[in-house]
Amino acid sequence: MNTTFYADQYREKTISGRYLSLQHIEPLLHQLPEGSVTTVGTSVQGQPLYAVAIGTGATRILMWSQMHGNESTTTKALFDFLNFLTGHEPRAKAWLEHFTLMCLPMLNPDGSQAYTRENAVGVDLNRDAQNLSQPESRALRTCFEKFEPHYCFNLHDQRTIYAVGETAAPATVSFLAPAFNAERSMNQTRIKAIDVIVAMNQELQKHIPGQVSRFDDAFNLNCVGDTFQSAGVPTILFEAGHHPNDYERELTRKWIFTALFTAIEHLYENVVVSNKIDDYLNIPQNKVAFFDIVYKNVKINYDGIEKNTNFAIQFVEELFENQIRLNAVFAQIGNLEGFRGHQEFDVQGALYSDNQINIPKLESKADFYLGKNIEIVNGVPKKL
Repeated sequence: MNTTFYADQYREKTISGRYLSLQHIEPLLHQLPEGSVTTVGTSVQGQPLYAVAIGTGATRILMWSQMHGNESTTTKALFDFLNFLTGHEPRAKAWLEHFTLMCLPMLNPDGSQAYTRENAVGVDLNRDAQNLSQPESRALRTCFEKFEPHYCFNLHDQRTIYAVGETAAPATVSFLAPAFNAERSMNQTRIKAIDVIVAMNQELQKHIPGQVSRFDDAFNLNCVGDTFQSAGVPTILFEAGHHPNDYERELTRKWIFTALFTAIEHLYENVVVSNKIDDYLNIPQNKVAFFDIVYKNVKINYDGIEKNTNFAIQFVEELFENQIRLNAVFAQIGNLEGFRGHQEFDVQGALYSDNQINIPKLESKADFYLGKNIEIVNGVPKKL
């Protein structure tokens, strides 16, 4: 099964990068088969909430992406996957005779346009599963109740801060079979979700070995995944994370496509669900262990006393002229035990200076100098 070939072959070239709004995807929706796209509601600001229904099969799968407006990677992968499904591949034709898929590719268009996690009135839609206070939440719940899915795929992004357990590898893709109760018990519903996750992990290990993790399963009924799992529908959380040197998440996009492809293939080929709980629990859990950049052994002059220290820099995303800028800021100074950087520089006692007080300040922009010859602009050495 050459999933990476399909990921490249059916990549939707008109969308890329981190910023993805409704204006980017509406032309793609218009290109899908006639009658497959409907409007299932409107956002707080009146933007349409679209659903794509494709296939005629008895097994129904509901997917939604960009519930958090600044999490666009899975939306890109979802359109790549729709390209595959609507192409002329025999495998896609067979799948669409077996499955009916309903996809909500951008549940939070207001947040997507503003590049915020929350919707237009500051509500996290993934904490609104019980109150249903927002039109976007109600639209998803209505789709869930009318469509009556056999499986749900909840598609998200996660930050660059996560490692795979105790390893030095970034969590490029994470999965979760959400808990359905506070005890985090196992039942047949959750085991069905686990079975699919194990299949996806096995395939991804061929491509990004050691870079797949398991998301924390603390129970919160306000979360959509926990609610749907509690309702007896196997639900899987997908988290698109950081791949080295891939801040645009174009490589991670490929691995999410691979995961979607593998999930559908697995469900198509397997009618008997085996108990894969141990295999699932052996997937290392996410751990907060990364900063974007770490500088080690930096000499700083504190009132005439020079001390060597370390500091960490984190990128803060900013929407500027329809592009996402990564602004480097100081995130931690001093003890970095247990943390590492996606980039690390040991500057061997070079003296820190800047254009202000010559001491790094938390949350301030990471523009500074090391010694006499090295200028750091936005966290990155211009010369080293």
